[in-house]
This record gives sequence, structure tokens and C-alpha cells, in this order.
Amino acid sequence: MHRGHIARQGSLSSAHSWQQPPRLLIVDAAFPSWARVCSNLCEALQNFFSLACSLEGPSRMPLFSMYVVQSRHECILPFMQVKGNFIRLQACISELRLVPREGICQQRSCLNLAVQDGLQQFKQYSRHVMASSAPSSSAVEITVLTCQPGKEIVKQLEGELKDTDMVSLQRLQVTEISKGDMPESLDSPWPSQAPAEELSTDECSILGTDIELQIIENDIVSIESFFKAWLQDSGTDREHLHLLLPPQCSSSFSSARSEPMCLKCDLQERLLNPALLPGTAESPGGDFSSFYQMAPQSAASCYRLRVIKALESSGVCESVTYGLPFIIRPTSCWQLDWDELETNQQCFHALCHSLQKRQWLLLAKGETPSPGPSQNGPASIFYIIFPSNSLTMLVKAIATCELLLPSSFPVPSEDPPEDILRSVENTLDGLEVESTYNPLQIKGHLYEYLRSILSKPQGLLTTGREPRPPRQVGRLHPNRARATVLPLPLVPIPAPSRTPKMPAAKKTSSEPVLLISDDEELF
Repeated sequence: MHRGHIARQGSLSSAHSWQQPPRLLIVDAAFPSWARVCSNLCEALQNFFSLACSLEGPSRMPLFSMYVVQSRHECILPFMQVKGNFIRLQACISELRLVPREGICQQRSCLNLAVQDGLQQFKQYSRHVMASSAPSSSAVEITVLTCQPGKEIVKQLEGELKDTDMVSLQRLQVTEISKGDMPESLDSPWPSQAPAEELSTDECSILGTDIELQIIENDIVSIESFFKAWLQDSGTDREHLHLLLPPQCSSSFSSARSEPMCLKCDLQERLLNPALLPGTAESPGGDFSSFYQMAPQSAASCYRLRVIKALESSGVCESVTYGLPFIIRPTSCWQLDWDELETNQQCFHALCHSLQKRQWLLLAKGETPSPGPSQNGPASIFYIIFPSNSLTMLVKAIATCELLLPSSFPVPSEDPPEDILRSVENTLDGLEVESTYNPLQIKGHLYEYLRSILSKPQGLLTTGREPRPPRQVGRLHPNRARATVLPLPLVPIPAPSRTPKMPAAKKTSSEPVLLISDDEELF
């Protein structure tokens, strides 16, 4: 991330810092590589939307739209709310499966036209649909998913979009699905994924915005993990957490350092709360769960944890921790200057290193604003902080004496009988032993269960109409975007409510012409 990117992010202060922006996915279905990624992509999309549509609480993904591009571009899903629309999303994925997988290689890409059409559609949606209510974001994030070399796609888009109005664009990302030649890490059970790259300032100067390049593997888990990142908070408008450490110890009588050290951090969920999904066992949320959803409503303050004690790592019993774990990492808040960001990260790194070297954990107390003179403050919540080898720490709520139930842990006075011990050890010898736990190898059949619930018409059809079957795609039609709002007056619009299709050769405007298809109704 370079300085220009941080400065531009600052102009998006009106966006909700913990809510994801509207998203447009452009699928590059170029021959012949489309045939090898189509099935994996569609399965990953179906799994992802079964989660996104099932999560209770505030919507993490407000708006979504999808284009598919071959020799021409087509909008197969206009901008719509994700929650409550699983049937339409599933129909869109079914239509994506029907996109031809074989044919003559295209001579010219239409990705730039899909980007232009998408921006125009978002402007229309914002003007006509979101005008009555406060929008969550005034800018859209566009992702181009391609099997072609990502750097070539970036350069192509730079040249073709140089005259396009990008005011409503928050971020443009090109994600390349690799051909399976990415190196796999032997030490990690997770699929390898190249981090997002940002091109140099000179390369991005044409668009006035950053184009990020990311490479993922062509398997369901990797593609699904890419989409799951859309459920996480990626805002950098403010830091989430202040970790307060005691003042430095000194042998001198100087009081130059009387203030505690404050590390500014961001919070990230480690996993989805099972209590927010149907068909899963409910679990206690812990104070962080409610904070993670509710605290961002107040942008004036952030959560504070004051470290009160160090604990030996062998002296903490897991039975007294509760709730969902969260990851703490150094903040990337754009409002901090570079020197402060760098110093904060170095202090965070030093803290992790020192705790691991000493084999210590930290006990911290959650701080709340001081109550009024006639009010009692809320109950104190305590947390345990675990260091790691990476530049992150894990935090979990830990019980206090008020929560404990009586229990006893009897210690046997002698070893078990020899014959019983031998029998049990023979049983254990038959188990397969793994050095690490890999969640990717354990399937809970949650996706299938969620799809079975979401596919029931009585659970999702809010319009009172039966869903239309997916259209058989034989060939993509030029500029055929099924708009949910009236198009802007780029071309003369005839009096009838249904606009006839216009051949591509008659298109003279530099911006894409958005037409209403014959099978879509206007709002």
C-alpha cells in the first residue's frame, strides 16, 4: 500500500467503516481456459452465497452484481440485496454454468465495456433506488476474475478506461486464477494464495486509482476463500482496538515515561459465529462478538484493553475461556501517518517476539467509558491474549469468579491396571495421527444444509412470484444488461416501456449504452 492509496481512501469517510461496499464481479470466460475453471468457480460461488444469505444480524454484503464476458459482455445479475435473494443468486450461478466452454478464441476483450456498464448501472441504482434511504457506500468495488495473465489484463484496462469517469469506483481488482503452477507451502495446511499486488504510481496514474492484482489457485477452497474475504471488515477509516501496556520499568527516578504504552490494533474474526447460522450448535458469543457488530456505530471511540498481568502459558486452563476468538493485528488506519504506523507495527512485533521468548500470555481487562455519578458501570470483562509466530495475536474472553461453577478434578492415586492400560493403548495405536489440525479436511455438510433451507420458496420468495428458470445461454448478446432501474438518457428512449435491442454497430457514445432486456421489469 503506497501513500497515494491511503490518501484516496481518506476521501471515502462517508462509507460505513465496518460494512462492505457494493461489489461487482466480472467473470472473464475467455476460451479455452474457461472450461477448466467454470465448475470450480460456480461451486465456490454457490457455497459462498449459501453462507452470506444465511447469516443473521446486519448484512455484511449489501449489494452484488455480476457480468460475464466472452466475445461480448452481459449482465447476468443486476445490483440487488444479497440477503433474501438466494433463489435469484442460484439462478444466476446456474446461468453461469451454461456459458459456452468451447469455441473460437476471442479477438478482442470486452472487459472494459463490462467495467463501464457496471459503473453506469451502479450510478443508476444509487440515483433511483438508494435515493430514498441513506446508502451504505457511494462507491462500488469491482473485481475482474480471469484466467488470462493478470498483468496483461491490468495494462489493457488502463489503456481502455483512461477516458472513463471513475468517481463512483472505490477499488478495481484483477484476480487471476492460476493454471496450477503456484508453489505450495509445505509448512501450511492452507491453500497457497499470492497476496494482492499494487502497481507502481506511474502505472496507475492513468486511472487515478489503484489496480490490485491477486493470484489464486484453481480449486474450490481457494476460490471460496477469496469470496469469503468479502464477509470480513476491510475498512481502514479507524483503528478498532487500543491495547494498553504498563509504563516501562526504569531503575532511575525519572518520570519521563509515566503513560502506558498504547498499541493501536485492528480486529479480525477468526471464524463465523455458529450461532448466526441455522442448523449449528449455538455457542456463547463473548463480549467481543457484540462489540464487533455494535461498536462501529460509534466512530468517535474504539475498544480498549488494559493489560494487568502476565501469565505463564502452561498455567492457563482452556476450560475457563469462552466465546469466539478474534485476531489482533497492527492497525492499517489511513488516518495515522507513516511514521506512527511503522513504529506501531514494530512495537507490536517486539511484543509478540518477547511473549513467545518468555512463554507468556497476557491478561487484559476491557475498559468502558466512565459512568455518571449516579450510575454503576457495567460488569468487567477480562481477556487472555496469545502471541503467535506471525504478526498477529489471538484474544479470547476468560471467566471470572462470578461465572465459575463448582467442579473437582480428582487425581488418581495409582496407575491403571496393566491389562486395561494395554487394551486402551492397542486401541489408540489404530488411530491415524496428524501433526496438525487442518479444518479444510473436516466437512460438516453445512453448505448442503443451508442450500436445502434457502431453496424452499416459502423461506425466500418475498415478491410472491415463482422464480423464472435459468435462461439457456447459447450466445451472449451485446450490451444486454438487465437493468433494475431506468437508464440514464445516453440515447433517445422510445415511448414504450420496453426498449428494443439496439445493434452494437449503432452505438456511438463513448460510454456503454444500457438497455432493458425483454424479460426484465422496471422498478
